[in-house]
Amino acid sequence: MNKHNPIKIQIIIAVLAALAFIPFLGRVHLFDWDEINFAEAAREMILTRNYLTVQINFQPFWEKPPLFIWMQVLSMKVFGINEFAARFPNAICGIATMLIIFNIGRKLRDNFFGVLWVLAFGGALLPFFYFKSGIIDPWFNLFIFLGTYFLMLYSFPDDKNKFRNILLSAVFIGLAFLTKGPVGFLLSALTAGVYLILIRFRIKIRFIEIVGFIIVLVVVGGSWFIIQILNGNFDLIKEFIVYQIRLFSTEDVGHGGFPGYHFVVLFFGAFPTSIIALKSFKKERLDDPLFSLMKKWMTILFWVVLILFSIVRTKIMHYSSLAYFPLTFLAANSVYQIKHDKQTWSRWQTILIVTISIVISILFISVPFIDKFKAFIIEKNLIHDQFTVGNLEASGGWRSFDILPGLLFFIAVIFIFTVLKKKDVLLRVQWLWVTIICFTFSIMLVIVPKVEKYTQAALIEYFQSLKGKDVYLKQIYFRSYATYFYGETKPPENKNYYDLNWLLLGDIDKDVYFATKIHRRKGLDGYSRMEEIGIKNGYAFYVRRAKTDNVDSDSK
Repeated sequence: MNKHNPIKIQIIIAVLAALAFIPFLGRVHLFDWDEINFAEAAREMILTRNYLTVQINFQPFWEKPPLFIWMQVLSMKVFGINEFAARFPNAICGIATMLIIFNIGRKLRDNFFGVLWVLAFGGALLPFFYFKSGIIDPWFNLFIFLGTYFLMLYSFPDDKNKFRNILLSAVFIGLAFLTKGPVGFLLSALTAGVYLILIRFRIKIRFIEIVGFIIVLVVVGGSWFIIQILNGNFDLIKEFIVYQIRLFSTEDVGHGGFPGYHFVVLFFGAFPTSIIALKSFKKERLDDPLFSLMKKWMTILFWVVLILFSIVRTKIMHYSSLAYFPLTFLAANSVYQIKHDKQTWSRWQTILIVTISIVISILFISVPFIDKFKAFIIEKNLIHDQFTVGNLEASGGWRSFDILPGLLFFIAVIFIFTVLKKKDVLLRVQWLWVTIICFTFSIMLVIVPKVEKYTQAALIEYFQSLKGKDVYLKQIYFRSYATYFYGETKPPENKNYYDLNWLLLGDIDKDVYFATKIHRRKGLDGYSRMEEIGIKNGYAFYVRRAKTDNVDSDSK
């Protein structure tokens, strides 16, 4: 493989990545909260033609800067306002990421290592899944990784392009800042800080390099913030800062978790790459000083991400997704070292991978039978949450061949670890990664659309049925962005719309359609002109009628 033209390899990687990440992006609705949140912000930018201010429900939204939203706007300009367009930027990010890590890998080692890194990344469960999503993190993580990578190059004693590398680092860290906020700078700064402590600050840094880094970082990362301040929107920036502090120090609603949450997420979410990478965490003698330096930086980055987000009170699965870069790098290193007889494959790794694979297989073979067992579950009162029970009342529309992803995955894993020779670790691992890619793709194609019917399909269908009607739409007593995106809401002419008491008690000028969760519907009892119009799969739907000449104003 090392004798092959790297350009040909890159073309193959780009084509295969495009085939993996682009097809069927619009097969399933966007998921609350994050996917719909960002897509709605892009939709509102297009609708209002205000491309400077991020808005949700046509009010300033201070939680995120606009770079990823701008990407979605461009995509929607080409493909229309839909699920495919909302997810397309991350498909492009997936292709770019595969090409970038291949090129970095081949420069650090050779073509073979670059391909291993690509397989390790694509052949892990959640890393593959994220490139077919509409969340912010794939681009955010790529920018931080590149910023950290160029910092690593800058720290290399024999680096001949120090000024260029420190400026490139500032560019990418600035882009990360513009994508998700100050945590982009924080993660790179903490990684660099830990490295400096480990080397006891024995590094030559010129004053002009520091100045150049700061200037570029401020220009790139602070550009949008500076423009907002100059336009008199300082309150928006203040709210943004307050939100970032609150997110770090307090538990966001619905996003709590135990201290080891991200250890579990990375271990199972990056399966099987996480298990393959374990042996690379130990110290080892490496013959190449630049590769050795890269490994040190990647190990530091991994622990910085894991420890930082274990401290953060809000626990969200994709917060630790930046760790996919160092984790996949370390996994590729393990396989590379095994290939060159510098590391060995252990029996415990086989046992772990086979055991977890069997559990995953059983889970996905069992899921299509949920409609057959849910009646027993409900009758025996095994679930005490009324909303969850309501979700289970949905029909997934399962078919007999929906067990195939889980069944074929099980067969493939057994084949890999029984038929393929034990000594040929490279072949086993390559087949395993390819199997995971095919398995994850099939799950998203076959299983996810049916699972969605139990979670949010009823809510989305409700709002879709009301789009284009001259009414107010409102979710109440729970958080959702589906109201706006799938209801295709427009800027309200009557600003009283933002006053919940007015919608519930006031003299409304048009009908208000509410959605709530069934265990919270009692909160809507007793309001005048409030009418329950339906209950479906855990959600209750209401309408409060505006006064008319033919309707008694005090009637329900």
